[in-house]
Amino acid sequence: MGPGPGHNLRMAKDTDLDALFALPLDEFTAARNALAKNAGKDGAAIKALSKPPLAAWAVNQLYRQDRDHYDALIDAANEMRRTHKAVIEGKRADLRSAGREHELALEAGLKATIGLMKQSGNPVTNAVRQAILNTLRALPADEAPGRLTRALAPGGFEMLAGISPAAAPKRTARTSQDAGTPGPDQKIAPAAKDGRKKADAKAERDAAQAREQRTAERAVRDADQRARRAEFEAARAARDATRTARRLDEVRKAVADAQAELDTAEREDAEAQRTSEAAERRSRDAQAALDTTKSKLLP
Repeated sequence: MGPGPGHNLRMAKDTDLDALFALPLDEFTAARNALAKNAGKDGAAIKALSKPPLAAWAVNQLYRQDRDHYDALIDAANEMRRTHKAVIEGKRADLRSAGREHELALEAGLKATIGLMKQSGNPVTNAVRQAILNTLRALPADEAPGRLTRALAPGGFEMLAGISPAAAPKRTARTSQDAGTPGPDQKIAPAAKDGRKKADAKAERDAAQAREQRTAERAVRDADQRARRAEFEAARAARDATRTARRLDEVRKAVADAQAELDTAEREDAEAQRTSEAAERRSRDAQAALDTTKSKLLP
């Protein structure tokens, strides 16, 4: 059986939306409004789509124009999350390797995204660069790939919600008879002695395993706490870096504005100096002409 009657319409809408988010940023609003006008009952939802900020638009272009770097980043992010999940569940996993691969993918994705921005003629300020990095670090996101309408922030460990550390195996109570310990009226036969030794050895192994399990659980909890602290610090550092980059851009703009004002004032001063000198020359020439006229006319 082929696709239902709504299939082509749905695909057409997806294609239209993909085309919308692929446009240059300054064309987004007009194109969105035109698409909403002809979208029938879906027009209101399309009209409500926010124009992406520059960082989100740039990441959308990475998805559309450089899928290799985008997919490599998503694969690395998913692998890192699976590794965190495995560690918290008490399984063996290489967090350091997964984190290193994710950072390498982030670096490559950031470089590719900035390259696409430069090709499109968009400015890459420090604040925009940091916002792009934060967004890449937060991927994958809830929004459809290539259709981000906002810059993202690293999400921390809510992605691991519902995962519990592995529980220690329950130990059942053992009776003295189960453990091979004779009661007051029992005689210890050789077979019973052998059974008691085996039971004692098993009890010791069980106790050792329980201790190892408790140690492993503590290690998992400690690793989880360290990872949470590191993720929190990374998110806070990212926010601080964004604020600092934004402030740096503001200061640079203020310096540029002040320099422009200084240049204008210097030009105006130079023009005023030239005007003053020209006026002085005219005044001297007029005085000289007056003196000459007087000398000719007066005895």
